[in-house]
Amino acid sequence: MTASPNPAPNPRHDVRAIAREFQTDGEIVSAEPFGSGHINDTYRIVCVSGGVPQRFILQRLNHTVFPNPLAVMENLQRVTAHLAERFSGQPDAHRRALALVPARDGKPFHRDAAGNFWRVFPFIEKTQAVDVATSPAQAFAAAKAFGQFQKLLADLPEPRLHETISDFHHTPKRLAALEKAVAADAFNRAALAKPEIEFALRHKAIGGALLDANLPERVTHNDTKINNVLLDDATGEGVCVIDLDTVMPGLAPCDFGDLVRSAANVAAENERDLAKVEMSFPIFESLLRGYLSEAAEFLTAGEKSLLPVSGQVITFELGLRFLTDFLSGDAYFKVRRAGENLDRCRVQFKLFESIRRQESAMSKLTSAI
Repeated sequence: MTASPNPAPNPRHDVRAIAREFQTDGEIVSAEPFGSGHINDTYRIVCVSGGVPQRFILQRLNHTVFPNPLAVMENLQRVTAHLAERFSGQPDAHRRALALVPARDGKPFHRDAAGNFWRVFPFIEKTQAVDVATSPAQAFAAAKAFGQFQKLLADLPEPRLHETISDFHHTPKRLAALEKAVAADAFNRAALAKPEIEFALRHKAIGGALLDANLPERVTHNDTKINNVLLDDATGEGVCVIDLDTVMPGLAPCDFGDLVRSAANVAAENERDLAKVEMSFPIFESLLRGYLSEAAEFLTAGEKSLLPVSGQVITFELGLRFLTDFLSGDAYFKVRRAGENLDRCRVQFKLFESIRRQESAMSKLTSAI
């Protein structure tokens, strides 16, 4: 399991002391920032017991992004327990679903003196996460894992999961938030993003393509970046779907659209050279075939027909979110340099155009599978 480095640890957090609040065995010998996520603070912890090292992931839940951490953790408990039951008896079952390590008091989380919520997962060994699909095989494996994830959660018992972020994939409301940020221009950045603002307003009609289609509600991941599937080092198979804080009720095509957005783009999410940004049709085809190898079992005809459009919707939506955050002072997504959220927005809008140009071919392929 590998990923690009994060910024230095927040000096306000005594990470080793927090890690000792969980039921991990042995001495904590290291605690280092880990991963490339934009939201939570993530660390890799190494404990040694009897000379044997064990690795864990320690995360601080961002309670600004997730204002109800208890709801997040309740969803997480239910989803991981259900997946563990569904994988029970299969080879490598312990690697197929995330598992929560209890805190010393038996709770699935630790709350520190400052009110931060922390949780620990066993590190899933001999896997890796990739930010960009480098082959059709990687794309197929990741898409199959997400399709299976939706399929296995289709029979999650009542009650309905909590909405951890309200209206997360409500694209028209994302547009309304952008318009509000433009009007406020609290950080005097609107002039720097005039072409992007005009682009967003010009294409606003795409926002309702999924919401207005009367699709069934599903249990969805809602953040299906390719790096949220761990791939086996030896086989390349999708082993485990991770980053489950946004698992909640949603629309199946939204998950597929976000996967297209993240995996079929041949450039990095913050690429400054927009000439490099385009949707790879071979990668799209692998994503579609991988996803449908599992999801075709439960998708309706209406859901399947909207898979080619879903990439446009979610790519446009994320562009709106990056642009809104740039105008609002980079309050949501972590940035490592000035203007990064605007660069991310530009990439999404360029990718949106590339996906739209290929919509006809995508629809023909979807109908043929």
